[in-house]
Amino acid sequence: MSETIAAETAERPSSRLRALLLNRGAAMVYVLIVAVLLASISIDRFASPLTVGFLLLDVIPVLLIAMPMTLIIVSGEIDLSVASIVGLSSATLGVLWADGWSMPAAMAACVVVGVVAGAVNGFLIAIVGLPSLAVTIGTLALFRGLALVVIGDDAVADFPREYTRFAISKIGATGIPVVMLGVVAVVVLFGVVLHLTSFGRGLYALGHSREAARFVGIDVDRAKFWLYVAAGVVSAVVGIYWTLRYSSARSDNATGLELTVIAGVLLGGVSIFGGRGTVPGVVAAVLLIGTLNYGLRLDRVSDVVLIIVTGTLLIASVLGPRVGEAIGRVRHERRVRAALPAAGPPPQAPAEGAAPAISLESLHPSSDPAPGAANERKQR
Repeated sequence: MSETIAAETAERPSSRLRALLLNRGAAMVYVLIVAVLLASISIDRFASPLTVGFLLLDVIPVLLIAMPMTLIIVSGEIDLSVASIVGLSSATLGVLWADGWSMPAAMAACVVVGVVAGAVNGFLIAIVGLPSLAVTIGTLALFRGLALVVIGDDAVADFPREYTRFAISKIGATGIPVVMLGVVAVVVLFGVVLHLTSFGRGLYALGHSREAARFVGIDVDRAKFWLYVAAGVVSAVVGIYWTLRYSSARSDNATGLELTVIAGVLLGGVSIFGGRGTVPGVVAAVLLIGTLNYGLRLDRVSDVVLIIVTGTLLIASVLGPRVGEAIGRVRHERRVRAALPAAGPPPQAPAEGAAPAISLESLHPSSDPAPGAANERKQR
């Protein structure tokens, strides 16, 4: 008995390590490494600090918004309004700066706009109980329309040079943007919340069913509400970064960004139906999409092709896991059939009220009587 327990205990770390190295998130890390190596070999000027800097500057907005989006989709919901909140935040920053506000005050106002926008989504979805897809499609148009009302067709571009320089500044000669330090902090924060807290475990349960989430002690409505508030705040911060990075505040900033975010989240292993996914897998997938897009852009591929690539990845990220699950289910059924003993169909019990079955032997006795019967006839 003790030897069996010791053997099982020794197998547990190896099985956990195997699961860690072979899950969907780890697979995305491997694919990212291969993609970076191939791009470095086949595309000129890809393997350089300059490329690293511009690639990460492009990835930062997607990576930031992907963090709250991961938690939202794990919980079984979705948010399509994040890019519109980015545009509304950008328009707000431009108008307030043009009206004479200081940059810190204008940035704080943008964060408040993100809180309000996220709270609107959270109230309609968590409190009123409306479906998140319908609500966020509506607020996608609403927030983008508000951005157009705030700033109109104009663009504000005369932002303080120290702010715009900071948005694109690098850490020494590495090419890594200084802003990435804050991005890493945000990624770690959301990773800890999802994977190392009871709240995060409750989100996985919520993705499976509301009853399971309540059973583990999570307040479903409050959790959903604060998830959308977090998405609004992060989107507003991205709007500030987007405005300073491009030194332009426009109502159409970040249009279509939500598709890239959702593609990265789903490609990273988060199930569109909720209840499954990891932050490391999402980070690897977002970096993979950024690598592919920037590599193709360096190779002078048109933006139309980049949109097609993003759409293809989005479809593959949804279809691939379903196909894998179907194949796994078929293989499991085959193994079960192979393990069952070969036997005929089970005997069926007679229906209630039916006469008992009569065998042919009872109607036609055998021609060879039993030995006792033969002896009795001889005695007669």
